[in-house]
Amino acid sequence: MSVGMSQSMVNELPRSLHASATPSLYTAAERARRDATRWTLVQGLLAPVQFLVFLVSVGLIARTLATGEGADWALWSVVVKTFVLYLIMVTGAIWEKVVFGKYLFAPAFFWEDVVSMAVIALHTAYLCAWLKGDAWLGLGGQLALALAAYATYLVNAAQFVWKLRRARLERA
Repeated sequence: MSVGMSQSMVNELPRSLHASATPSLYTAAERARRDATRWTLVQGLLAPVQFLVFLVSVGLIARTLATGEGADWALWSVVVKTFVLYLIMVTGAIWEKVVFGKYLFAPAFFWEDVVSMAVIALHTAYLCAWLKGDAWLGLGGQLALALAAYATYLVNAAQFVWKLRRARLERA
């Protein structure tokens, strides 16, 4: 605390100017909206479903890369993963609107949303390549693009898990 500033003066400063390590993830009103909306449950259900689809797809891609077998299953699994991603992104934007008043890029989830846009872009590029078939990237290129999308998805998933942990620690 600065010399000459009382604790009450420090408490009146905007959250971003406090000397604390990180500001609270949610205000009391945002936390109440988060806890009251059904979209929180929807996100809580879709996230593990998406991760399960991801794991199955990674297994199918690995099998195809290792043996050359099951290419159609591997390619289709990425299509399924992409549509689950779109579903969780749309419902997540609705959740963000309910909780923070913005569909995307609310300050509390700004960087998660930025990385989510990269995840969506890579998955959408995969869909374009898949629709073109072997004419555009070929099987190896499609699988490489899928793995790049998946690597970015893992970064994004880690961001959200970290935020979930932070929210739980704040509640405690």
